[in-house]
Amino acid sequence: QQISWTPLLVLGYLFYLLLGAMVFQLLEKQAETHFRDQFQLEKLKFLQNYTCLDRQALEQFVQVLMEAWEKGVNPEGNSTNPSNWDFSNSFFFAGTVVTTIGYGNLSPSTVAGQIFCVFYALFGVPLNLAFLNQLGKALNAHLLTLERWVQKPGRAQVQCQFTIFAIFLTTGTLLFLVFPPLVFSYVEGWSYGEGFYFTFITLSTIGFGDYVVGTNPNKHYIPVYRSLTAIWIVFGLAWLALVFNVGADLMERYLQLKWHKSDLSLAEGDTTKLEDEPEQPRIHIPS
Repeated sequence: QQISWTPLLVLGYLFYLLLGAMVFQLLEKQAETHFRDQFQLEKLKFLQNYTCLDRQALEQFVQVLMEAWEKGVNPEGNSTNPSNWDFSNSFFFAGTVVTTIGYGNLSPSTVAGQIFCVFYALFGVPLNLAFLNQLGKALNAHLLTLERWVQKPGRAQVQCQFTIFAIFLTTGTLLFLVFPPLVFSYVEGWSYGEGFYFTFITLSTIGFGDYVVGTNPNKHYIPVYRSLTAIWIVFGLAWLALVFNVGADLMERYLQLKWHKSDLSLAEGDTTKLEDEPEQPRIHIPS
């Protein structure tokens, strides 16, 4: 009887979440405490330098800054900053809605915009999934063509599939994960590590919103910069989704193979045990 590996998968999933929680807490909590204390110290210094202000007035101004940031208005610069809702930025925002990335740095502030966003996502998310599915099928068709080209007589099919997946993974990694951070580092002024972090967080649809392209008011961007970024996101999503699907399929097959081998070993052990035992008289029970 085949043993179900589902409980093992559930336990592994919960363990992975607990491990991530402990590591994030270990890495980030102390830094958060340091930044919080530093911010409070800066507020005290500000009040000491400007005695005409009291703490309540400063807290109200901080609240204004927080509300401006939540509405997508960068507190830096002045009123001449480019609009967050020009066509290029709006196109980029529409892409983050249907792809469910949702950075969170920009959102509709009007009731009409919020209602439209709900219905836009309601129909746009399935449309995006269907589009990515077709794009994934096209990529898969190219993979099959490449597999037929690579496969030679006498070469194992598993080895051929592994070679194709390695080529697909390497090419996509270069196009969607390695080269784009170089562009973002040049345009946005980020480090390569920050650009790589933004790239993966975006294509995995995690979308924290701590790094978003085209939001620095001190930078001059070409009008189609964010639109081109949105197109890169769509193709990168299709590639990464296919990689995740293949990876999950390989992991599932590996677990099933392990359990199947375990079942076979148990069955062979039982057979050996029966062969070692002396033969018992057989009793015929009529039906």
